[in-house]
Amino acid sequence: MTRAIPLLRRLLAPVIARSRSFRCDERGVTAIEFGILALPFFMLVFAIIETSMMFFAGQILDSAVEDASRAVRTGQAQTYTIDEFRGLVCEYTFGLFDCNQIRLKVDTLPDFTSTAIAPPVQNCTETTCTWTMVEEFDPGARKEVMQVFAYYRWPLLIVMPYFNLKNQPDNYRLLAATRVFRNEPF
Repeated sequence: MTRAIPLLRRLLAPVIARSRSFRCDERGVTAIEFGILALPFFMLVFAIIETSMMFFAGQILDSAVEDASRAVRTGQAQTYTIDEFRGLVCEYTFGLFDCNQIRLKVDTLPDFTSTAIAPPVQNCTETTCTWTMVEEFDPGARKEVMQVFAYYRWPLLIVMPYFNLKNQPDNYRLLAATRVFRNEPF
C-alpha cells in the first residue's frame, strides 16, 4: 500500500504541476475581462452619444425657431406662406432635420396670459401616433402677441432596456420649440 502512494504521486505529478501553472497563468486575462466589461461599456458609450445627439437636436430646433421668429416679429414674414416659413426654419437647422417633417403653428394671441399648449399628437398605438395639431401660419399685425410652435419627431437609433429616451411608441422622441413675443411696430 505504501508503494502505491508514491506511484500515484508520480503518475499525478504532471497533472498537478499543470494545474498549478494553469492557476498562475495570466495570459488571456485581458481578453476575458474585456469580454465581461465590453457590453456595459459600449452600452454606456452609446447611451451618452444618443443623449447628446438628442439634446443637440433640441437646441438646434429651438435656435432655428428663435431665428426664424425674428422674421415674424419684424414684419418681414407678412407675405410668407407656411411652406416659406418652414423653409426659413429649415435654413437654420443646418441639414440636421428632415424639413418636411417639421410641424409649425404660428398664430396670434389676445395677450401674453392666454397662451395654451395642446398636445400635438394623440391616439398613439404601439407603432405610431396621429398628429392632432393643425398647421397654420398667421404672421399677425403690428404689436400683436404671437406664439410660434415647432415640433419634430426625432428618430432614436439606440433604444436599450433601462435607458429609454423615447416618448413616442415607435422609437421617436417628440422635440418641441416655442416662442411667444409681441410683434414690433413695423
